[in-house]
Amino acid sequence: MDFDFTWILLGLPIAFTLGWLASRIDLRQLRIENRQAPKAYFRGLNFLLNEQQDQAIDAFIEAVQNDPDTSELHFALGNLFRRRGEYERAVRVHEHLMSRGDLAQPERDRAQHALALDFLKAGLLDRAELALRKLEGTSYEEEARLALLSIYERSRDWQHASEIASKLDSASHGSFSGRQAHYLCEQAASALAIGDVDKAEGILKTASGLAPGLARPWIDLAKLHNQRGEHQAAFDALLQLEKAAPQALPLAASLLMNIAQNEALKAPVMSLLKTHYEQIPSVDILEAIVRLDDGQAARSWYIRHLEREPSLVAASRWIADEALGTEHNHKLVQRALDQATKPLMRYRCAACGFEATQHFWHCPGCQAWDSYPAKRVEEL
Repeated sequence: MDFDFTWILLGLPIAFTLGWLASRIDLRQLRIENRQAPKAYFRGLNFLLNEQQDQAIDAFIEAVQNDPDTSELHFALGNLFRRRGEYERAVRVHEHLMSRGDLAQPERDRAQHALALDFLKAGLLDRAELALRKLEGTSYEEEARLALLSIYERSRDWQHASEIASKLDSASHGSFSGRQAHYLCEQAASALAIGDVDKAEGILKTASGLAPGLARPWIDLAKLHNQRGEHQAAFDALLQLEKAAPQALPLAASLLMNIAQNEALKAPVMSLLKTHYEQIPSVDILEAIVRLDDGQAARSWYIRHLEREPSLVAASRWIADEALGTEHNHKLVQRALDQATKPLMRYRCAACGFEATQHFWHCPGCQAWDSYPAKRVEEL
């Protein structure tokens, strides 16, 4: 039986036509999908710029569904979830990225960093710590260490905080010697709390050597010596404070008054207070001088201060012992003055403005170190 080539000649054009039509249909579908994805992306971006985060999230979800392999859209979506406080959804997005086997190492590191931020913002500090530890040796190493430092400070894990600060210091990311000295002071306070005075003293001496210009180690060391009855050693520590950080001496004014109860040290303490006052006038130093000075002449220090500084606090202290007509009227005036001066005797954080009746080395508001000047609000 002879084969009929006519069918081949007829079939080839038909097959070619069908193939061409199929390819056109595929290309058309591809173009539609490609157009839809950018439109959804730009629509989401427009919503984001207009601060319409709900609509932006919907648009980005649509874009991700049209092109699930686009990592940038996943990052944008995860960041949006985190900004809105939807930390669980942000974690799912970034964990999905981490599970992809085709993700390049830089993108994987970026996803790991984003995941750590999700945990950090959600307050899951233990999970955040584990995620940040995995960023060692990556381009996010410095950011991860700073975040770890914040975690350890918040959890008061001073030992680990000191280790991270040491790494940052050695990597030339600024000086962290001041923070390390603060961490040592915190460890010394813990040692004192359990009665290990010798260990606390050794730690404070190390801290003063690590950051000689920092006021806290000298003040804490002076307090420790004073508690042990070593008044001369306490005074010597405050003399070092006067040399290293003279602006902080007002913080030790009450401690100097206590040391001056030792008659042998009263004259040196008064000399130190008066010399410092002449150079840097301060309400706290003034109050210490008045209480330690003898006789009625002590109150003249308030007038001397008012000649130099228009101080409502000094005026209130002076009026307290002045005769103002009837005793009843005097009490009323004094009560009003005391009420008015209370806010002026607070300390204020220079970083966030948080005010407190006591001086803080570590601001409870913004968590900044050494942000409280050793001055009352009136003196700022």
